[in-house]
Amino acid sequence: MQGLRIVSYSLALMAGLAAHAHAYQAVDVVRGGTITGRITFKGTSPAPKTIAVTKDAEACGREKTVTSLVVGADQGIQNVVVRIADITRGRRLPAPAEVTFDQKGCEFVPHVLLFPAGSRVRIRNDDGILHNTTVNGEANPAFTVAQPEFRRVVEKRIAKAEMPIKVRCDVHSWMGAWWISQEHPYYALTDSHGAFTLTDVPPGTYTLEAWHETLGKTTAPVVVAADAVARVTVEMTNR
Repeated sequence: MQGLRIVSYSLALMAGLAAHAHAYQAVDVVRGGTITGRITFKGTSPAPKTIAVTKDAEACGREKTVTSLVVGADQGIQNVVVRIADITRGRRLPAPAEVTFDQKGCEFVPHVLLFPAGSRVRIRNDDGILHNTTVNGEANPAFTVAQPEFRRVVEKRIAKAEMPIKVRCDVHSWMGAWWISQEHPYYALTDSHGAFTLTDVPPGTYTLEAWHETLGKTTAPVVVAADAVARVTVEMTNR
């Protein structure tokens, strides 16, 4: 029995050391570089889709444009989360913040919300009707928040880094969004042209990861030189 206890303790110690070894470490970045580029759609751009509103049309309108995949005229994909997947040392993560996640016109705003781990999310309801927001995390506890007209703001703290965290409204089936909670500062969200920029990156070779809610995950190698700009274009397509 004593031998079993020793083995169990050794395995737990090794697991703890391994987790600590891979934890992100904040350091002073000297002569950091920049990663900039675009995430583009390969193939024929999908046509925008609309869905009919079946509930609370007075507040929500009669139809909604589906925003799960937005591709611009220049093939740039909006709302792609771009991050360095394997970075272990670099610029300090900004302090946990208070970020706002709104419900306007029966849509979540923003559709993808990025923030440092440990931040508090202010879930607002500006519609004046009932919304029932369900947040499904794995590293962070799942929860549901009912927000009738009189309960305009609810705050929740997201303690751990997790990507992605799915959000939906149980009252309005078309309402969906994503939260991204990160442990390092090297992440960005693409704009309407699919463009992104990551700054003050320590020189080195990294794996750049692009994640999109319907297109999945794509990775690409990137080499960052001191005081230099690394330009990257990553193509994504339907799978």
